[in-house]
Amino acid sequence: MTIALRYAAYSDVGCLREGNEDSGYAGQHLLAVADGMGGYAGGEVASSIAISTIRRLDTDDPRSDEMVEVLQNAVVQANASLSQRIMEEPQLENMGTTLTAMLWAEGRVALLHIGDSRAYLLRGQVFKQITHDHTLVQTLVDEGKITEEEVATHPQRSLILRALDGKSPVDPDVSINEAEVGDRYLLCSDGLSGVVSQKTIRETLEAEDDPHAAARKLIDLAIRGGGPDNITAVVADVVETDADLTGVDHASQVVGAADQRREGVGEGSDTPARRARELRNNSGDTAEMDPVEEEDPDYGEPYDNQRGRGEESDYRRRRWWPMVLVFLVVVALVAGVGYYFGNRYVQDQYFVGLSADGNTVSVYQGIDTNIAGFDLSEEIEPSDIRVDALSASDREAVNGTVPFESEQEAVDHLDTLRRSIAETENEDTSTASPGADTDTGGTDTDTDGTDSGGTDEGAAEGSG
Repeated sequence: MTIALRYAAYSDVGCLREGNEDSGYAGQHLLAVADGMGGYAGGEVASSIAISTIRRLDTDDPRSDEMVEVLQNAVVQANASLSQRIMEEPQLENMGTTLTAMLWAEGRVALLHIGDSRAYLLRGQVFKQITHDHTLVQTLVDEGKITEEEVATHPQRSLILRALDGKSPVDPDVSINEAEVGDRYLLCSDGLSGVVSQKTIRETLEAEDDPHAAARKLIDLAIRGGGPDNITAVVADVVETDADLTGVDHASQVVGAADQRREGVGEGSDTPARRARELRNNSGDTAEMDPVEEEDPDYGEPYDNQRGRGEESDYRRRRWWPMVLVFLVVVALVAGVGYYFGNRYVQDQYFVGLSADGNTVSVYQGIDTNIAGFDLSEEIEPSDIRVDALSASDREAVNGTVPFESEQEAVDHLDTLRRSIAETENEDTSTASPGADTDTGGTDTDTDGTDSGGTDEGAAEGSG
């Protein structure tokens, strides 16, 4: 039995974005979705390069025993192309992309996945997610550190742990499985899986027989949910080639940024439309959606059980978060440096001023002010010098505080005030001392200068 694919691919910019950073591909042997990051147009460049590189695997005669190897080689080549582009255009150094791809050959399917785009399988009554999100919050859920309910409000829900970025080694999840007639696959970006619930996705895939109708309906549902991100959906049915081939596609479909840019394939790489897009102001990167519950994340046997199981050393923030983080770090550094030097300046200042009760004089460390109720000075040396004992000039100076550059200078000024008080008191004591009384010691005489006794004697002689 030979199988074939009936497929459809659609991509929409969504309701809030100016440009589409998603890219998608659907062909006879290959399905792929890439969700770019790093700012428009960085995100669209990254996703376009990834899709343009991997689409070359959609050949007429792929071999099942080589699928894993060729998928991995293609991803390594895409990562190298991103690195080269960053060297040529350093302003794109923060760009990156997720990649989820499926390659069919001889009734088998190889799945390669890196990032948080998703692949789902509807097989009979079973519907499950067959990729595992490479996000920090998903790792925390797996380790039992947070619950699924806590994911939506986790402050680091936008962190992805693995992506193609042209700088880090490529470490995708790879598995290979048997394909079955009747299988329906959905590959999508988080602009769909983060808005439309898993239950609604399943119901839509079950209700719509035609892959085109199913893909269009899923994108419409994401837009009705607000469409905060770019939305890409690739739907494919596995059918028998011996059966009615009506509706089986033979032409490949490229959608999203890869269709607009044609990166790496030499088609319209420098068009007026492209130049006009690149002249636009960059909008914010694709928003990270809140993950939904996974019914059964396991699908098939991993090609390499050791790949992707180790500790992740480098976290990459999706889209706009790196700029926010840098801004917060800069603000924290400026605030820290300002606090350090401001505190050093305050601690190196001293002054002499009134004590807390206003009756004596003290030495303070700091400056005589307060900010938002916080006093920037501390009393370190009280004294017994009373303010009312100071001279008028010293009292006025202390009331306004006397600044010094060291504690010793401030303490010495207390001694200066004490000496000034002592000198003032000595001057006051000298001015207040009384004078001594004196006796003339003179003899009383008559006004004519003669003794009264002599006068009497002269008179007696005259009479004789």
